[in-house]
Order: sequence, then structure tokens, then C-alpha cells
Amino acid sequence: MANKIPRVPVREQDPALRATNFEEVCYGYNLEEATTEASRCLHCKNPRCVAACPVGIRIPDFIAALHEGNLQQAADIISEDSSLPSICGRVCPQESQCEGSCILGIKGEAVAIGKLERFVGDWKLEHGAAPKGIAPRNGHRVAVIGSGPAGLACASDLARMGYEVKIFEALHKVGGVLVYGIPEFRLPKERIVAREIEAVKSLGVEIETDVIVGRTVTIDSLMDEEGFDAVFIGSGAGLPRFMGIPGENLNGVVSANEFLTRTNLMHAYDAAYDTPIYVGRRVVVVGGGNVAMDAVRTAKRLGAEATIVYRRSEKELPARAEEVHHAREEGIEFRMLTNPVEVLGDDRGWVRGIRCVEMELGEPDESGRRSPVVKPGSEFEIACDVVIMALGTSPNPLLAATTAGLETSRRGCIVADAQGATTREGVFAGGDAVTGAATVILAMGAGRTAARSIDAYIRGLQKK
Repeated sequence: MANKIPRVPVREQDPALRATNFEEVCYGYNLEEATTEASRCLHCKNPRCVAACPVGIRIPDFIAALHEGNLQQAADIISEDSSLPSICGRVCPQESQCEGSCILGIKGEAVAIGKLERFVGDWKLEHGAAPKGIAPRNGHRVAVIGSGPAGLACASDLARMGYEVKIFEALHKVGGVLVYGIPEFRLPKERIVAREIEAVKSLGVEIETDVIVGRTVTIDSLMDEEGFDAVFIGSGAGLPRFMGIPGENLNGVVSANEFLTRTNLMHAYDAAYDTPIYVGRRVVVVGGGNVAMDAVRTAKRLGAEATIVYRRSEKELPARAEEVHHAREEGIEFRMLTNPVEVLGDDRGWVRGIRCVEMELGEPDESGRRSPVVKPGSEFEIACDVVIMALGTSPNPLLAATTAGLETSRRGCIVADAQGATTREGVFAGGDAVTGAATVILAMGAGRTAARSIDAYIRGLQKK
């Protein structure tokens, strides 16, 4: 029976070797491995995996097509709901979404849905046919602010519906967090991200870089002067948070956002580039999410002794289990139940260490995780040259500050309803700009929801 077949392991770089380079860790499946893994799917009558997918991919259907050897059909099925399968197959937290809902996972191992999606997505980049199912142009224009996952998903769906879509990107490269936030060893930029973006452009989406909406242009000017019928805000959350402890202004304290941007977008790891970056010999990364894992594993590859400091236990780590596993394999040190209270400096104003306290877990907080409580008299120091704060990010306040009627929450996030409509008529938003820092696939889901809302809004205008 199919459910007796063990999950096909995925090939990876040797940990000792990959900790010294920025090449992709996971090699992915070949055709034989993918076909065997696809045979494990039970094709449930009511597939829980589809319900758990934020963009609703028809997972059993694409897996069936893959198993039958019809890779183009598999790619077409995925394309109905996702414009970025090679990316999502690599970075989405499948273990808490589609794979976490797989029936096989109840008593054994779930189908490797993410690895199969990646295989089909990569095949499509190499062999897939031109996009189809694109409606004729309908004469309406939509502006999309931000070229990250939410913006790309929204733009793709609107283009398929027949809208003329233009994306405005603040940076010089397209992709948002996909290019500045996620390291090369998890998500190759030229081989995967750039080609997925080209696939979006092949739908007729226009992209303009180096445009800061709120400075170069405004939402008002886009709608009133440039003739856009609606605007979608998918500008992400790039404003880093800090702890507010003494010593955070010392040289050698940086946000994970800046550290990863210098490395990923500006190629600081490549000797052919002159991007300045300071790593030192010993790096401490404060935080336990995926961004913290990205930062600490990057620091390791840049030659530092790298340590994670997290105030809860390993059980509460919000990072993907796969990323934690890879980090441990690569020699990252984990200091759990540890919280910094001060960054220590030398007489030149540079970091020399951090003072921490030991924590113990109390009662659960509103997130459901047990609250960390300080152990009295437990202070100690960790020597280091660099401290990287990976404590989450918030949206940039520029758009709200320059757009009348656009409300934000107490955390600085744009207020939008479940369909993506903001408090400003004709303006929609989704992804990290609304929720704060979250996942690629959740941002894509929000972008797709907003695309449907924008279509309904513009159709409504036509009836007035």
C-alpha cells in the first residue's frame, strides 16, 4: 500500500562543507525520487492539506499528475493558485500547514509536499510552457507597491484577470524579502528568484524599481494623476525592532535586517563586491525565529563563531524545525532560556560582550507559549564582537504618513479587513504590511485575496 512506503529522504550538502559556503543546502528530488514520493499520497476524498494551504493549491491533483509523469499538467495545476512554486517549495513552513495536516503524518511521516512542489516548480522554470488562461486587457490599471511575495501574488492574479498592473519597488532589485532577507543557501537568487519574477513579468506585469512611494510618488498621485483605478500595498515590514537595553548604540550592534540585506542583496559575502560588513570572531544573535536562524547561519559562513541566544526553551522556538536542525548540524551554539540585559562595550565604543540572565518558564501568555521569568541572581556574560538583533520587524510608517485616510494599528501596521480593503477607498493591503512579519505563503495568500477584492471593487465602480 502507498502509505507503507517510507518518506523519500532529500539529499543535502555535507554540514561541515556547507557551513563554509553559500551554495544551496538542499539538493531537492530528482525525477525518480519525486515520483516515488508522489506515490505515497492517499488522494483523500476531503484533502486536509488543501484546506491548510494559505493559497489553496490542489495538492492531491498536482501530485497525481506528477506521479503519472505529466509534469506540465502538474505545473499548470500549481500555477492556478501559486505564481512562485519554486520559492514556496523551499521556504514555506509546510510542517505547520499542508504537511502538518497530512493524514499520513498522524502515525508516520507526511508526504513531502514542499519538496514535490519545489521539484515541479524547478521543472517548470526549465521546461514549462508559456503561461495560459490570461484574460484580454480590460482597460483598467492597478498599482502594486512592493515586489515581495504579497505584491507578486496580487499582481499575477490581477494580470490573469486582464488588468494592466504596474509594480513599484523601492530597492534596485525586485523581490522584496525574497532577495534581501532570505540567504542564498536557502533560496538561490539568480537561479530561482529572478526566474520566478520573469515568469510573473511574462503575464504582462510591469515593474519599476527605485521608486519610494511616499517620496518619489504618492498614493494620491498614482490614483489622481497617473490614472490607476486601485492600489495594493504589499510593502512588507522592514523596520527592525530592538530590545531597548543599555549598550544597543555600540559599534557592532546591528539588526538582522541590515546584516542580511548587506549579505544577500549587496553580496557582502562575495569578494568581488566591496559591500562593507563587520562580523568579527564571535557573533551572538538574539532571537529564535527564522530570521535569527538565517542571520546566525550566515555569520557562521562568514567565518565567525556563531551563537543563538533565546529567552525560552527549544520547544518554544518559532523557527522551522528544519532550519534549527540544519543550524545545529552546522555547529551553531544554542543558549536557551537566556535573555540579554545589557550590551557591553570597550573603551573604543565597540562591543566586547553581552550581559545575560537565565530564565525559567512560567504560565502561558496570550500567544500560548509559556512566559519566561528571570531567575534571581543568574547574571553572566558572553564574550562577543557583534550582536545581531533578530526580534521582528514592523512596517515602514512612510506610506501611512503620506496618505490621508489610511489608518494604522498601534503596532504601525496598516488596518485592512479580511478581504484586504483599507480605510482609504480604492486602496488595499496585505502581507507583512498588515500583519507584521510573517511567512512568504501567508503574504501570498493575502495578495491573492486582495486581487479578488480589487477586481470586485473595480467591477462595482463600472456599475455605478
